[in-house]
Amino acid sequence: AVLRGMLPRLERFLEPFVASLETAERRCHAHHYVGGLVSDLRRKNAEGIAYLHDQERQGLQKFVGQVPWEERPLLTELARQVGAELGEADGVLVLDPSAFPKKGTASVGVQRQWCGRLGKLDNCQVAVYLGYASRVEHALVDCRLYLPKEWARDEQRRAQAGVPKAVRFRTRHELALRMLEEHGAVLPHAWVAGDDEMGRCGWFRRQLRRRGEQYLLAVPGNTSVRDLTAPDPPYTGHGRRPRAPFVRVDRWCAALAAEAWQTIEVRDGEKGPLEVQVSRTLVQARTDGKASAEAELLVVFRERQGDGSWKHDYLLANAPLATPLAEFARVFKAEHRIEESLQRAKSEAGLADYQVRTWEGWHHHQALALVATWFLTQETRRG
Repeated sequence: AVLRGMLPRLERFLEPFVASLETAERRCHAHHYVGGLVSDLRRKNAEGIAYLHDQERQGLQKFVGQVPWEERPLLTELARQVGAELGEADGVLVLDPSAFPKKGTASVGVQRQWCGRLGKLDNCQVAVYLGYASRVEHALVDCRLYLPKEWARDEQRRAQAGVPKAVRFRTRHELALRMLEEHGAVLPHAWVAGDDEMGRCGWFRRQLRRRGEQYLLAVPGNTSVRDLTAPDPPYTGHGRRPRAPFVRVDRWCAALAAEAWQTIEVRDGEKGPLEVQVSRTLVQARTDGKASAEAELLVVFRERQGDGSWKHDYLLANAPLATPLAEFARVFKAEHRIEESLQRAKSEAGLADYQVRTWEGWHHHQALALVATWFLTQETRRG
């Protein structure tokens, strides 16, 4: 009963997305491609999708990898819909890099770099994703492919992969800011969250503050901080008055007394309430080798593991001191929900199943896969 009428709903769902495509043939290809992405195909690439629809593969492959059409209108419509249907005033925008392991050197942007999916340095492409999380649901709304410096400077490789001349090297943090600027107005939010790759960059946190964004960003355990609430060392009467030293956040955390932790219930779990412990203090952080001119809140979460050990997560925030700990816990968990969105897109909508090497082909596939994931999210909510 839940699935009855799904294909006609897919046709209606795609109408506002494909409206920007100039020809009926392109709109038809888009329908077929998204239909294949939401199907039960094991490998959801253009060839497999074409055979699913009993078509020649060349037409669909050219539509994705060679035909020039603009994917930005599809992502603009996606952000508008997500904001309208899931939007809450205290929603969370989440920025999350994700890697795609690749063989060879021809695929656009591929090189040996950190691959979170494999947990090591390897040959891969890396993209930065923008997700939205509220109490209603969570969804991916946009992405940007990271083009390493070596690629940006290599005219031959750029030409072979069809990288537009206007595209220049941008850091992952610059790509993230561009997505925030493009979609922030239509996605109601009170927070920006992200993993430690986002949070470790002091420049990025400064840019968020300048834009009036409130953030809760993860940082690595070796981040240096000065606890601004700790007493300064005794003054000897000579020179400058000493200040509390900078220490690694993991060592600061290890020295905390048991009463410094508060227990917060974040949600119901299968075996009862899911609880975390949290502690916070006001700090001056040192990232990129420079001490921040602004005080920030250091928020540390810890969860008991199955073997009895503690898993710690360290985060920096520019929120008011009076922010409830439960609010930090909610935003912290929202960041993990976007990881679920990425897994959903990869496992159910073929986000990583593409077989294209060009700049245009990569962005076409990604846009259609994000649209397909949003459709599956809508169907799940119906069910």
